[in-house]
Amino acid sequence: MTRIQDVAKLAGLSPATVSRVINNHPYVSEEKRKLVHEAMKELGYVPNSIARQLRTQTNDAIAVLIPRLSNPFFSKLVDSMETIAAENGFKLIVCQTRSQKSREITYLNWLKTRQIGGVIMASSENVWEVIKTYCDFGPIIFCNEYPPLTEAPIIYLNQFEGGYIGTRHLIERGHTKIAFCYAGTQFTNIKERYLGFKKAHEEFNLPINENWIFDEAYDTKSGQEIFYKIKALKQKPTAIFTSSDEVALGIIAESKKNAVKIPEELAVLGFDDQPIAELMDPGISTIYQPVEQIGKVSIELMLDLLKGEQKPETCKLELPLHLVVRGST
Repeated sequence: MTRIQDVAKLAGLSPATVSRVINNHPYVSEEKRKLVHEAMKELGYVPNSIARQLRTQTNDAIAVLIPRLSNPFFSKLVDSMETIAAENGFKLIVCQTRSQKSREITYLNWLKTRQIGGVIMASSENVWEVIKTYCDFGPIIFCNEYPPLTEAPIIYLNQFEGGYIGTRHLIERGHTKIAFCYAGTQFTNIKERYLGFKKAHEEFNLPINENWIFDEAYDTKSGQEIFYKIKALKQKPTAIFTSSDEVALGIIAESKKNAVKIPEELAVLGFDDQPIAELMDPGISTIYQPVEQIGKVSIELMLDLLKGEQKPETCKLELPLHLVVRGST
């Protein structure tokens, strides 16, 4: 634990001077005050008097951490949470991590300094050993994505099943050359979907071509870029299992521009079942995820924790997903 002596040593001042700064003593130069505050910030030092005050404060603000608000999945998730939070007199703060560990830590530090009352993590970049150190300062729950060994409440979907039923669908449509997309550095979602993808291939004794595995598949633009990567290959897949309906949309749009027939020449499977999947021509076959239900269950659990109506015990709640077949496959 950081002590006042550690702050003094880093600032190059005496413990007495640091104490005067902490207690707002008037006879301390601005230069010394700045040195002390910078050292406190760098060491993450919270004075005992302030720490006691922070522990007894309540906060009606809840942070929800997402990688990108531009992704309709997360927009819909946040919207479903905000409605219920507002009805209960709580504020929802949307925090975009952009899949960066450092940004995630910045928002978790808001919990430490009681700028927020709790955190809902819809994505996670840091390992559980790092995140768990913040649990002493308020409730943290995970939805959609979580790191291995997590000892906090989790609301999740069976991503392995999603990867399996999607791939099996493509195989049953006659495809033996199937590409796969993933996004970011997520822990469970990518790994579990890929394992489901792999299981379906093994079940039908089909090989996986590593040249058909595409990363950084986030949005429509990613889908467009992936289409041209496929187009440049000598040996091309006849189907592609994407990481989201947005990526699927980008692939289909570029296929049309290049006179590639969907699904006859390239079958495209999405993930999430966003509204655009049904409106697209052809409609996008996809894996349905109950986004609104994920948001509802997550925010209701967080409200219970903040109101003291439930203890933050380790639990895992699985919500269902299923295949939706449309014209793209």
